[in-house]
Amino acid sequence: MQKNRSYFVTNGILFSIKDCINGYMYKKLKLESKLGSLRIVEKAIDEVTCDLGISQENYGKILVSTLEGVNNAILHGNHSDPLKMVNVEIAFEKNRLKIKISDEGKGFIPENVPDPTIPENREELNGRGVFLMSRLADNIKYSKKGNTVTMIFKNIVS
Repeated sequence: MQKNRSYFVTNGILFSIKDCINGYMYKKLKLESKLGSLRIVEKAIDEVTCDLGISQENYGKILVSTLEGVNNAILHGNHSDPLKMVNVEIAFEKNRLKIKISDEGKGFIPENVPDPTIPENREELNGRGVFLMSRLADNIKYSKKGNTVTMIFKNIVS
């Protein structure tokens, strides 16, 4: 492990960590585009929710949304290309958790993803992640290019 100030690299993954200071917390992960990276994301979400004292209900929403976003970035954005990275930023301030996920792909138009709840799409395998994220997060926003999603979870700490 190589350390310097608030950054460290382990197993080829860059971490930037600032613990909860004066009600503010920030973590950044730079992940390889492989499904094994989902374990790293899950661990980061576990640590954040534990450190902040987030309820189980909110933990579930945050974990599912974040894993779906990272999974989409790996599979659909970067097409599992090990040379392309996925960036995840987790920030907490004023009882709001912001999670930003970016990939190096060409992007997509979220409005063009078919609604998985209408009868003709219920058997389709794609489109459920975007739907779940939009239902679980309080706010969701995509970059103009469509390769970055930002999710906001409000009032997560009692």
